[in-house]
Amino acid sequence: MSRNTPANRKIVKDKIAKKKQKEQEAVAKRKALLKEIKQQFDAKKA
Repeated sequence: MSRNTPANRKIVKDKIAKKKQKEQEAVAKRKALLKEIKQQFDAKKA
């Protein structure tokens, strides 16, 4: 049985897309957290 069938390609593509989306969400979360921490730090300084 070959693994390179159109259905399998679609499944793999979906998996990769999902993984990329998760990574992007993680990056966005990290950026938001860093921004929040920086704001708190600036507030303490002021």
